[in-house]
Amino acid sequence: MYRILVVDDEPIIRNSLSKRIEQYSELTVVSGSVSNGNEALEWLEQHYADLCITDVRMPIVDGLTLIEEINGKYPWMKSIIVSSYDDFSYAKKGLQLGAVDYLLKPLDADMLYESLSRTVAVIDEHRHRHATDLLTGCLPQNRHMLDRWIEHVQTYKFDTMPLMVVDTLEMLEGWVGTNYYLLNPLAMVWLKLVVDSIKSDRTDLQLEEGKDLGLGEKTIPLAKLRSYFRLCAVRRLEEGAHRLFQATKGLRDIQSRRVVEQIKLMLKEHYTEKLSLQDVADHVEMSRSYIVNLFKQETGTTIWNYVVSLRMMKARELLLSTNMKAYEISFAVGYDNSMHFSQLFKGYYGLSPMEYKKRMEN
Repeated sequence: MYRILVVDDEPIIRNSLSKRIEQYSELTVVSGSVSNGNEALEWLEQHYADLCITDVRMPIVDGLTLIEEINGKYPWMKSIIVSSYDDFSYAKKGLQLGAVDYLLKPLDADMLYESLSRTVAVIDEHRHRHATDLLTGCLPQNRHMLDRWIEHVQTYKFDTMPLMVVDTLEMLEGWVGTNYYLLNPLAMVWLKLVVDSIKSDRTDLQLEEGKDLGLGEKTIPLAKLRSYFRLCAVRRLEEGAHRLFQATKGLRDIQSRRVVEQIKLMLKEHYTEKLSLQDVADHVEMSRSYIVNLFKQETGTTIWNYVVSLRMMKARELLLSTNMKAYEISFAVGYDNSMHFSQLFKGYYGLSPMEYKKRMEN
């Protein structure tokens, strides 16, 4: 959310401008509306804003002087100048002071919206760059926290994530000092670093960077600034962690299904052979205990019951489509002991091989 201070000595223009700003986007809100630069500076002593949209010629303190004061005291803020005077010297001075735009009255809605779009982009880019610089400079001494995130996400330790979010917030707050407005973009940069470190192109983290995930207050008193942006950052980290867990779990589910399909394919190709669990584990390059649990979890049956089902289906096919004897079929499907084969067949189909053949032929 972008909080905007509107400064103009004409109430009608001030109200009209405020209305248009809030119509532009749910992310742009008018936090304050005052009639001159002096009132604006008094308001800023008590409240937070991201952007000031100001007239040039006003009593007591004009717009250009106001921008100079803002640059010195509130360097994170950006400014847009709105003026009735098509005066190049005003425009030049305003842009030299860092104003993003110089708009002429009467304001055209499309021009205002284009200007807001540019200014929001400038704010986002500046804060993202600042947050990235902070991360780059501070990460080497805090690598352990990144490792904790990676380990928690990859092992799905969701229960302990709330505590780690608090630990992460304290770390990030130590980086930003009193620049609390950077907590939200810094949390975003941190989450992206976690995603990049996991190195999964299937891990899709989509968060709307403009939303501060706070309580939606239009006006934030400076006395509550720290607590507000701490809350925003905590919610950002919690939401990011949740989406990371969901994405990682989805990826894990996909990978698990692929492993099980690999195992099934291998068993279908080699079920007549003398296979061991180690053979299967070696095929998918995983431990025996892991594939046993995974296969059971994904299919509801064990690996060996699956092998038995493959052998029994093939045995039935041979029994009904050939003149092979039971002992020959036993050997053909992988059993050296025909008695054992017959017992398994009866357990599977309810009849011995010969009884089954007779029943099906009658």
